[in-house]
Amino acid sequence: MFNGTKKMKKTKNKSKALTTSAGKEPAKTGALFKDVRSMIEEARLAVAVTVNAGLTMLYWKVGKRIYQEILQRDRAEYGAQIVSSLGRQLSIEYGNGFAEKNLRRMIQFAEIYHDEKIVVSLIRQLRSIA
Repeated sequence: MFNGTKKMKKTKNKSKALTTSAGKEPAKTGALFKDVRSMIEEARLAVAVTVNAGLTMLYWKVGKRIYQEILQRDRAEYGAQIVSSLGRQLSIEYGNGFAEKNLRRMIQFAEIYHDEKIVVSLIRQLRSIA
């Protein structure tokens, strides 16, 4: 029901620039803002690419370690229990990213890309497209 007052929607403008008392953006401040914003965005991208590369290598190493030491040694049934237990333990300490389902994906990753050189090459390719 309309009560005679108008509700204003709050919006958040991420690209707010510094303004003068007249409400206009000074040319030099606008250019400065754009330059600094560009530096921030470039740094964020570089950090994201580096983190992704590190996580990719971590996931491959975890998968390889589990695959080689547990599953490949003719202990598939026992190994499956180990993966489940390991997933529960790691999830408690590091979150759901290391749950059983994700550990199995890491194992698959290591099975498909069995040579570390292939993974390093893959990471380089991913960095080049970022």
